[in-house]
Amino acid sequence: MALVNKAYRYRFYPTDAQKKQLDRSFGCARFVYNYFLKLRTDSYYEKQERINYYKTGKLLTQLKKDNDYCWLQEVSSVGLQNTLRDLDKAFSNFFAGRAKYPAFKKRTANQSICYTKSAFSLKNEVLTIAKNKTPLNIRWSRQFNEVPSSITVSKDCAERYFVSFRVKEQVYSLPQINKSIGIDVGIKDICVTSDSFRSGAPKYSRKYEGKLSEAQRTLSRKKNGSKNREKARRKVAKIHAKIADSRNDFNNKLSTKLIRENQSISIENLNIKGMLKSRPVAKSISDSSWGSLFRKLKYKAEWYGRSIIVIDRWFPSSKRCHKCGYINNSLKLRDRSWKCPSCKEVLDRDINAAKNILTIGRKLEPLVSLLDK
Repeated sequence: MALVNKAYRYRFYPTDAQKKQLDRSFGCARFVYNYFLKLRTDSYYEKQERINYYKTGKLLTQLKKDNDYCWLQEVSSVGLQNTLRDLDKAFSNFFAGRAKYPAFKKRTANQSICYTKSAFSLKNEVLTIAKNKTPLNIRWSRQFNEVPSSITVSKDCAERYFVSFRVKEQVYSLPQINKSIGIDVGIKDICVTSDSFRSGAPKYSRKYEGKLSEAQRTLSRKKNGSKNREKARRKVAKIHAKIADSRNDFNNKLSTKLIRENQSISIENLNIKGMLKSRPVAKSISDSSWGSLFRKLKYKAEWYGRSIIVIDRWFPSSKRCHKCGYINNSLKLRDRSWKCPSCKEVLDRDINAAKNILTIGRKLEPLVSLLDK
Protein backbone atom coordinates (compact mmCIF):
# COMPACT_ATOMS: atom_id res chain seq x y z
CA MET A 1 0.00 0.00 0.00
CA ALA A 2 1.31 3.46 -0.92
CA LEU A 3 0.08 7.03 -0.75
CA VAL A 4 0.43 8.53 -4.24
CA ASN A 5 -0.58 11.64 -6.12
CA LYS A 6 -3.18 10.90 -8.77
CA ALA A 7 -4.90 13.12 -11.31
CA TYR A 8 -8.48 12.60 -12.45
CA ARG A 9 -9.23 14.36 -15.72
CA TYR A 10 -12.72 15.08 -17.04
CA ARG A 11 -14.11 16.93 -19.98
CA PHE A 12 -16.62 19.71 -19.39
CA TYR A 13 -18.81 21.88 -21.60
CA PRO A 14 -18.85 25.56 -20.55
CA THR A 15 -21.60 28.03 -21.37
CA ASP A 16 -20.84 31.06 -23.54
CA ALA A 17 -20.45 33.23 -20.43
CA GLN A 18 -18.11 30.69 -18.85
CA LYS A 19 -16.07 30.49 -22.05
CA LYS A 20 -15.52 34.26 -22.00
CA GLN A 21 -14.44 34.22 -18.37
CA LEU A 22 -12.19 31.19 -18.85
CA ASP A 23 -10.59 32.67 -21.96
CA ARG A 24 -9.98 35.87 -19.98
CA SER A 25 -8.33 33.83 -17.22
CA PHE A 26 -6.19 31.90 -19.72
CA GLY A 27 -5.14 35.16 -21.38
CA CYS A 28 -4.17 36.81 -18.09
CA ALA A 29 -2.24 33.75 -16.96
CA ARG A 30 -0.41 33.63 -20.30
CA PHE A 31 0.40 37.34 -20.07
CA VAL A 32 1.75 37.03 -16.52
CA TYR A 33 3.91 34.04 -17.50
CA ASN A 34 5.36 35.78 -20.55
CA TYR A 35 5.77 39.16 -18.80
CA PHE A 36 7.78 37.77 -15.89
CA LEU A 37 9.72 35.37 -18.11
CA LYS A 38 10.99 38.37 -20.08
CA LEU A 39 11.59 40.32 -16.88
CA ARG A 40 13.65 37.54 -15.29
CA THR A 41 15.62 36.99 -18.49
CA ASP A 42 16.39 40.69 -19.00
CA SER A 43 17.32 41.20 -15.34
CA TYR A 44 19.84 38.40 -15.48
CA TYR A 45 21.51 39.35 -18.78
CA GLU A 46 21.43 43.13 -18.31
CA LYS A 47 21.90 43.52 -14.53
CA GLN A 48 23.26 40.07 -13.57
CA GLU A 49 20.40 39.91 -11.07
CA ARG A 50 18.24 36.87 -10.41
CA ILE A 51 14.57 37.39 -9.59
CA ASN A 52 12.95 34.62 -7.57
CA TYR A 53 9.30 33.64 -7.07
CA TYR A 54 8.78 35.86 -3.99
CA LYS A 55 9.97 38.96 -5.79
CA THR A 56 7.76 38.27 -8.83
CA GLY A 57 4.80 37.92 -6.43
CA LYS A 58 5.41 41.42 -5.06
CA LEU A 59 5.92 42.82 -8.56
CA LEU A 60 2.63 41.24 -9.68
CA THR A 61 0.79 43.04 -6.87
CA GLN A 62 2.29 46.35 -8.02
CA LEU A 63 1.47 45.54 -11.64
CA LYS A 64 -2.21 45.10 -10.83
CA LYS A 65 -2.32 48.63 -9.36
CA ASP A 66 -1.05 50.11 -12.61
CA ASN A 67 -3.92 51.57 -14.65
CA ASP A 68 -2.55 49.99 -17.82
CA TYR A 69 -2.80 46.50 -16.29
CA CYS A 70 -5.81 46.86 -13.99
CA TRP A 71 -7.65 44.23 -16.09
CA LEU A 72 -5.56 41.61 -14.29
CA GLN A 73 -7.91 42.14 -11.31
CA GLU A 74 -10.80 40.68 -13.31
CA VAL A 75 -9.53 37.13 -12.83
CA SER A 76 -8.67 35.07 -9.76
CA SER A 77 -5.42 36.11 -8.07
CA VAL A 78 -4.88 32.46 -7.02
CA GLY A 79 -4.53 31.35 -10.63
CA LEU A 80 -2.02 34.11 -11.39
CA GLN A 81 0.08 33.24 -8.33
CA ASN A 82 0.13 29.60 -9.42
CA THR A 83 1.30 30.76 -12.85
CA LEU A 84 4.30 32.39 -11.16
CA ARG A 85 4.98 29.10 -9.36
CA ASP A 86 4.90 27.29 -12.71
CA LEU A 87 7.40 29.77 -14.11
CA ASP A 88 9.69 29.32 -11.11
CA LYS A 89 9.46 25.54 -11.47
CA ALA A 90 10.34 25.85 -15.18
CA PHE A 91 13.51 27.76 -14.24
CA SER A 92 14.36 25.19 -11.54
CA ASN A 93 14.04 22.38 -14.08
CA PHE A 94 16.24 24.29 -16.51
CA PHE A 95 19.03 24.93 -13.99
CA ALA A 96 18.85 21.29 -12.85
CA GLY A 97 19.32 20.13 -16.46
CA ARG A 98 15.90 18.47 -16.68
CA ALA A 99 14.43 20.81 -19.31
CA LYS A 100 15.24 23.47 -21.85
CA TYR A 101 15.07 27.21 -21.14
CA PRO A 102 11.44 28.31 -20.51
CA ALA A 103 9.64 29.38 -23.69
CA PHE A 104 6.97 32.02 -24.18
CA LYS A 105 3.39 30.74 -24.23
CA LYS A 106 1.36 31.19 -27.43
CA ARG A 107 -2.29 32.09 -27.77
CA THR A 108 -2.90 29.19 -30.18
CA ALA A 109 -1.24 26.57 -27.95
CA ASN A 110 -2.79 24.62 -25.07
CA GLN A 111 -4.04 26.89 -22.29
CA SER A 112 -4.29 26.09 -18.58
CA ILE A 113 -4.67 27.68 -15.17
CA CYS A 114 -4.34 26.08 -11.74
CA TYR A 115 -6.53 26.79 -8.69
CA THR A 116 -5.87 25.76 -5.09
CA LYS A 117 -8.55 25.07 -2.45
CA SER A 118 -9.35 28.72 -1.77
CA ALA A 119 -10.38 29.32 -5.40
CA PHE A 120 -12.82 26.46 -6.04
CA SER A 121 -15.67 24.60 -4.38
CA LEU A 122 -16.57 20.94 -4.93
CA LYS A 123 -19.64 19.47 -3.27
CA ASN A 124 -21.64 16.45 -4.50
CA GLU A 125 -20.02 16.60 -7.94
CA VAL A 126 -20.86 20.29 -8.30
CA LEU A 127 -17.76 22.33 -9.10
CA THR A 128 -17.59 26.11 -9.09
CA ILE A 129 -14.41 28.12 -9.57
CA ALA A 130 -13.44 31.68 -8.71
CA LYS A 131 -15.08 34.41 -10.82
CA ASN A 132 -17.59 31.82 -12.16
CA LYS A 133 -20.71 31.53 -10.02
CA THR A 134 -22.42 28.90 -12.18
CA PRO A 135 -21.18 25.28 -11.80
CA LEU A 136 -19.28 23.61 -14.62
CA ASN A 137 -21.09 21.02 -16.74
CA ILE A 138 -18.68 18.12 -16.16
CA ARG A 139 -18.96 14.61 -17.62
CA TRP A 140 -18.10 12.51 -14.56
CA SER A 141 -16.64 9.27 -15.96
CA ARG A 142 -15.14 7.89 -12.73
CA GLN A 143 -15.16 8.63 -9.02
CA PHE A 144 -12.57 9.60 -6.42
CA ASN A 145 -13.07 9.71 -2.67
CA GLU A 146 -10.38 12.07 -1.42
CA VAL A 147 -10.61 15.87 -1.29
CA PRO A 148 -8.61 17.44 -4.17
CA SER A 149 -5.76 19.72 -3.15
CA SER A 150 -5.88 21.62 -6.45
CA ILE A 151 -7.56 21.64 -9.84
CA THR A 152 -6.29 22.57 -13.28
CA VAL A 153 -8.66 23.93 -15.90
CA SER A 154 -7.35 23.60 -19.44
CA LYS A 155 -8.27 24.07 -23.09
CA ASP A 156 -6.45 22.21 -25.86
CA CYS A 157 -5.79 23.35 -29.43
CA ALA A 158 -9.02 21.70 -30.58
CA GLU A 159 -10.86 23.97 -28.09
CA ARG A 160 -11.93 21.13 -25.82
CA TYR A 161 -12.18 22.04 -22.14
CA PHE A 162 -10.92 19.77 -19.35
CA VAL A 163 -10.61 19.91 -15.58
CA SER A 164 -8.08 17.82 -13.65
CA PHE A 165 -8.32 17.08 -9.92
CA ARG A 166 -5.14 16.36 -7.97
CA VAL A 167 -5.76 14.00 -5.05
CA LYS A 168 -3.68 11.85 -2.71
CA GLU A 169 -4.94 8.29 -2.60
CA GLN A 170 -4.00 4.98 -1.06
CA VAL A 171 -3.02 2.50 -3.77
CA TYR A 172 -2.86 -1.17 -2.84
CA SER A 173 -0.23 -3.47 -4.31
CA LEU A 174 -1.32 -6.26 -6.62
CA PRO A 175 -0.92 -9.88 -5.43
CA GLN A 176 2.59 -11.15 -6.12
CA ILE A 177 2.96 -13.64 -8.97
CA ASN A 178 5.91 -15.74 -10.08
CA LYS A 179 6.31 -14.38 -13.59
CA SER A 180 8.92 -12.13 -15.21
CA ILE A 181 9.23 -10.95 -18.79
CA GLY A 182 11.61 -9.03 -21.01
CA ILE A 183 10.33 -6.48 -23.52
CA ASP A 184 11.79 -5.61 -26.91
CA VAL A 185 10.21 -2.57 -28.55
CA GLY A 186 9.89 -2.15 -32.29
CA ILE A 187 7.96 -0.62 -35.17
CA LYS A 188 6.02 -3.59 -36.52
CA ASP A 189 4.98 -4.42 -32.95
CA ILE A 190 5.26 -1.71 -30.32
CA CYS A 191 6.44 -4.38 -27.90
CA VAL A 192 7.29 -8.07 -28.10
CA THR A 193 7.70 -10.01 -24.85
CA SER A 194 9.88 -12.97 -23.98
CA ASP A 195 6.78 -15.20 -23.73
CA SER A 196 6.00 -14.48 -27.43
CA PHE A 197 3.24 -11.90 -26.87
CA ARG A 198 3.03 -9.34 -29.69
CA SER A 199 1.20 -6.10 -29.01
CA GLY A 200 0.78 -5.04 -32.64
CA ALA A 201 1.11 -1.44 -33.77
CA PRO A 202 -2.03 0.61 -34.54
CA LYS A 203 0.03 3.29 -36.39
CA TYR A 204 -2.45 6.09 -35.78
CA SER A 205 -0.37 8.71 -37.61
CA ARG A 206 -0.41 6.57 -40.74
CA LYS A 207 -4.10 5.91 -40.30
CA TYR A 208 -5.05 9.59 -40.24
CA GLU A 209 -2.28 11.07 -42.41
CA GLY A 210 -4.60 11.36 -45.44
CA LYS A 211 -7.17 13.43 -43.54
CA LEU A 212 -4.41 15.41 -41.86
CA SER A 213 -2.66 16.25 -45.14
CA GLU A 214 -5.92 17.40 -46.69
CA ALA A 215 -6.78 19.55 -43.66
CA GLN A 216 -3.30 21.09 -43.63
CA ARG A 217 -3.47 21.93 -47.33
CA THR A 218 -6.82 23.61 -46.76
CA LEU A 219 -5.35 25.57 -43.84
CA SER A 220 -2.39 26.76 -45.93
CA ARG A 221 -4.76 28.38 -48.46
CA LYS A 222 -6.67 30.45 -45.90
CA LYS A 223 -5.95 34.12 -45.30
CA ASN A 224 -4.08 34.94 -42.09
CA GLY A 225 -6.39 36.31 -39.40
CA SER A 226 -9.61 35.25 -41.13
CA LYS A 227 -12.42 33.27 -39.50
CA ASN A 228 -12.12 30.58 -42.15
CA ARG A 229 -8.47 30.12 -41.24
CA GLU A 230 -9.42 29.68 -37.58
CA LYS A 231 -11.97 27.03 -38.57
CA ALA A 232 -9.38 25.23 -40.68
CA ARG A 233 -6.83 25.43 -37.85
CA ARG A 234 -9.34 23.92 -35.44
CA LYS A 235 -9.98 21.06 -37.86
CA VAL A 236 -6.25 20.26 -38.03
CA ALA A 237 -6.03 20.43 -34.24
CA LYS A 238 -8.93 17.97 -33.86
CA ILE A 239 -7.16 15.40 -36.04
CA HIS A 240 -3.96 15.79 -34.01
CA ALA A 241 -6.00 15.40 -30.81
CA LYS A 242 -7.61 12.23 -32.18
CA ILE A 243 -4.19 10.74 -32.91
CA ALA A 244 -2.80 11.68 -29.48
CA ASP A 245 -5.87 10.38 -27.62
CA SER A 246 -5.87 7.07 -29.51
CA ARG A 247 -2.15 6.54 -28.91
CA ASN A 248 -2.47 7.39 -25.21
CA ASP A 249 -5.43 5.02 -24.80
CA PHE A 250 -3.53 2.16 -26.46
CA ASN A 251 -0.45 2.68 -24.26
CA ASN A 252 -2.55 2.87 -21.10
CA LYS A 253 -4.29 -0.43 -21.84
CA LEU A 254 -1.07 -2.15 -22.89
CA SER A 255 0.90 -0.97 -19.83
CA THR A 256 -1.92 -1.98 -17.47
CA LYS A 257 -2.06 -5.46 -19.01
CA LEU A 258 1.70 -5.94 -18.66
CA ILE A 259 1.75 -4.72 -15.05
CA ARG A 260 -1.15 -6.93 -13.99
CA GLU A 261 0.25 -10.10 -15.56
CA ASN A 262 3.93 -9.84 -14.53
CA GLN A 263 5.83 -9.32 -11.29
CA SER A 264 8.94 -7.87 -12.94
CA ILE A 265 9.51 -6.37 -16.39
CA SER A 266 12.92 -5.86 -17.99
CA ILE A 267 13.31 -3.09 -20.57
CA GLU A 268 16.18 -1.41 -22.44
CA ASN A 269 17.43 2.09 -21.69
CA LEU A 270 16.96 3.38 -25.23
CA ASN A 271 18.14 6.76 -26.53
CA ILE A 272 14.82 7.53 -28.21
CA LYS A 273 15.69 11.18 -28.82
CA GLY A 274 18.83 10.14 -30.69
CA MET A 275 16.98 7.47 -32.68
CA LEU A 276 14.52 10.10 -33.93
CA LYS A 277 17.38 11.75 -35.85
CA SER A 278 17.31 8.83 -38.30
CA ARG A 279 15.00 10.15 -41.02
CA PRO A 280 13.92 6.81 -42.56
CA VAL A 281 12.38 5.56 -39.30
CA ALA A 282 11.77 8.75 -37.30
CA LYS A 283 8.05 8.97 -38.14
CA SER A 284 7.44 5.32 -37.29
CA ILE A 285 9.33 5.62 -33.99
CA SER A 286 7.30 8.70 -33.05
CA ASP A 287 4.10 6.87 -33.91
CA SER A 288 5.12 3.96 -31.67
CA SER A 289 5.61 6.31 -28.66
CA TRP A 290 7.96 4.02 -26.74
CA GLY A 291 8.81 6.77 -24.26
CA SER A 292 5.16 7.15 -23.25
CA LEU A 293 4.85 3.39 -22.78
CA PHE A 294 7.99 3.24 -20.60
CA ARG A 295 6.80 6.14 -18.42
CA LYS A 296 3.44 4.48 -17.84
CA LEU A 297 5.08 1.17 -16.97
CA LYS A 298 7.38 2.84 -14.44
CA TYR A 299 4.78 4.78 -12.46
CA LYS A 300 2.26 1.92 -12.51
CA ALA A 301 4.97 -0.44 -11.27
CA GLU A 302 5.62 1.91 -8.33
CA TRP A 303 1.89 2.07 -7.55
CA TYR A 304 1.16 -1.64 -7.67
CA GLY A 305 4.31 -3.19 -6.23
CA ARG A 306 5.91 -4.39 -9.45
CA SER A 307 9.56 -4.09 -10.56
CA ILE A 308 10.95 -2.42 -13.66
CA ILE A 309 14.53 -3.44 -14.46
CA VAL A 310 16.39 -1.25 -16.96
CA ILE A 311 19.35 -2.77 -18.79
CA ASP A 312 22.10 -1.04 -20.75
CA ARG A 313 21.21 0.04 -24.29
CA TRP A 314 24.51 -1.31 -25.66
CA PHE A 315 23.78 -4.90 -24.67
CA PRO A 316 23.58 -6.91 -27.98
CA SER A 317 20.09 -8.28 -27.36
CA SER A 318 19.20 -8.83 -31.02
CA LYS A 319 22.56 -10.23 -32.17
CA ARG A 320 23.04 -12.63 -29.25
CA CYS A 321 21.59 -16.16 -29.36
CA HIS A 322 19.59 -16.72 -26.18
CA LYS A 323 20.35 -20.46 -26.32
CA CYS A 324 24.17 -20.58 -26.54
CA GLY A 325 25.26 -16.93 -26.29
CA TYR A 326 26.78 -16.72 -29.80
CA ILE A 327 26.93 -13.11 -31.08
CA ASN A 328 26.07 -12.67 -34.76
CA ASN A 329 27.80 -9.42 -35.74
CA SER A 330 26.71 -9.80 -39.38
CA LEU A 331 23.00 -9.46 -38.50
CA LYS A 332 21.26 -6.72 -40.50
CA LEU A 333 18.21 -4.68 -39.54
CA ARG A 334 16.20 -6.28 -42.35
CA ASP A 335 16.84 -9.80 -40.98
CA ARG A 336 13.72 -10.63 -38.98
CA SER A 337 14.85 -14.19 -38.26
CA TRP A 338 18.22 -15.93 -38.35
CA LYS A 339 19.84 -19.28 -37.73
CA CYS A 340 22.52 -19.49 -35.07
CA PRO A 341 25.76 -20.82 -36.65
CA SER A 342 26.76 -22.35 -33.29
CA CYS A 343 23.70 -24.25 -32.02
CA LYS A 344 21.66 -24.21 -35.29
CA GLU A 345 18.65 -22.71 -33.50
CA VAL A 346 16.27 -20.71 -35.75
CA LEU A 347 15.59 -17.43 -33.92
CA ASP A 348 12.90 -14.81 -34.29
CA ARG A 349 14.75 -11.51 -34.00
CA ASP A 350 12.30 -9.75 -31.63
CA ILE A 351 11.49 -12.70 -29.36
CA ASN A 352 15.18 -13.59 -29.14
CA ALA A 353 15.98 -10.01 -28.09
CA ALA A 354 13.22 -10.04 -25.45
CA LYS A 355 14.54 -13.32 -24.00
CA ASN A 356 18.07 -11.91 -23.80
CA ILE A 357 16.74 -8.81 -22.05
CA LEU A 358 14.91 -11.05 -19.57
CA THR A 359 18.10 -13.05 -18.89
CA ILE A 360 20.08 -9.92 -18.01
CA GLY A 361 17.11 -8.53 -16.07
CA ARG A 362 16.98 -11.63 -13.85
CA LYS A 363 20.67 -11.21 -13.03
CA LEU A 364 20.09 -7.56 -12.07
CA GLU A 365 16.85 -8.18 -10.17
CA PRO A 366 18.47 -8.97 -6.75
CA LEU A 367 20.47 -5.71 -6.97
CA VAL A 368 17.37 -3.71 -7.91
CA SER A 369 15.42 -5.24 -5.01
CA LEU A 370 18.24 -4.34 -2.61
CA LEU A 371 18.32 -0.72 -3.83
CA ASP A 372 14.53 -0.43 -3.47
CA LYS A 373 14.82 -1.38 0.20
